Amino acid sequence: MKLLFPLLPALLAIAVLTSCDRTPPRPPIATANTNAVEKMFETRGVVRSVPEGGRTLVVRHDEIPGYMPKMTMELNVRNTNELRGLERHDEITFRLVATDDTHWIENIKCVGRVAPDDAPAALSQTNAPPSELGPGDLLPDYELLSEDGRKIRFSDFRGQAVAFTFIFTRCPLPDYCPRMGNNFSAARQLVLQAPNAPTNWQFLAISFDPEFDTPARLKNYGNLYRANNPDRWLFAVASSEALGDLAPRVDLLIARESGGSISHNLRTVVLDPRGHIHRQFDGNQWSPEALAESLLEAARTPTVAIPTPD
Repeated sequence: MKLLFPLLPALLAIAVLTSCDRTPPRPPIATANTNAVEKMFETRGVVRSVPEGGRTLVVRHDEIPGYMPKMTMELNVRNTNELRGLERHDEITFRLVATDDTHWIENIKCVGRVAPDDAPAALSQTNAPPSELGPGDLLPDYELLSEDGRKIRFSDFRGQAVAFTFIFTRCPLPDYCPRMGNNFSAARQLVLQAPNAPTNWQFLAISFDPEFDTPARLKNYGNLYRANNPDRWLFAVASSEALGDLAPRVDLLIARESGGSISHNLRTVVLDPRGHIHRQFDGNQWSPEALAESLLEAARTPTVAIPTPD
C-alpha cells in the first residue's frame, strides 16, 4: 500500500507525541487527592523492568510524602497499552491509585532516560546461597527480635504449628504487606472459631527492614491488624545476617537500592510442630481459608514418629 506524501507530516507529529520524550526531567511531583474509596497520587519513577505478561511494571518510584517512601515495586497497570515502548531506565510520570484492597497505575508517560546504574544489592551472603527448601524439609533455626524486645528463635515454637510471613511497616500498597496482615487477621479468626480445633498454633509476621522496624514500631503496626489482641500472633524483625540465609530457603527475594529503596516478593510458610515445612504460599493470591486449613492440618501433625504395629 502506498503512503501518500501529504500524510507524512501528520504521521511524524503523531510519532513524536507517542514516543518517549527525551527532554530534561521536571522537578519531582507528588500530590494526593483522597476520598473514601480511592487514594490517588501523581508521582514519578524509573522503570526497572517490564515483566512478561504485560500487566505490571517494576518501578523505582520517588517518595510519596505521607504515604510511601522511595522503593522499588511491581505495580499493577490499569491500561496495558500504556506499557508499549517502555524500557528499563525510562523515566516516567504516572498516577498511583490505591483502594482498600488493591492498587494500579495509570496515565503513564515517559519523560526521559536516566543513566544505567548498578544492579540492586541483594542480601549479602558469605558463601554460595543456600538451596531452597520444600515440604517436609526442616527449617534451620534463626534468631529474631520480637516486638517486646526479646530475642526469639523458631525453635521456641516447637510443638506448635507456625504460619509466618514477611512484611515491612513502611509498605502501604493494599495488596502487598497490608494484604498479608489482613489475611493473617482473617485466618486467625477462622482458626479461633473452628470447632474442636487444636490450640498448638502460632502466627508470626517477620519484618525484613531492621534499620527502621524497631520493636515499638512493630508492636504499634501489629495492633492495627490484631485489634489490640495479640493472642498467638507475634511480630518480629530479622537481622540482615539472618535474612541472608533464611530468604533463599523460602525463595524470598529482597533487594536494597541506594536511597533506601526496597524491592521484594511475598512468601508465607506453614511449619508443623517439629519445625518442618508443611506448605508454602507464594505471592498474594492465597485465601485466609487456605491458610487456616493448612495451619490446622500442620497442628495435628504428630511431634514424634508413631510406632508401626507388629
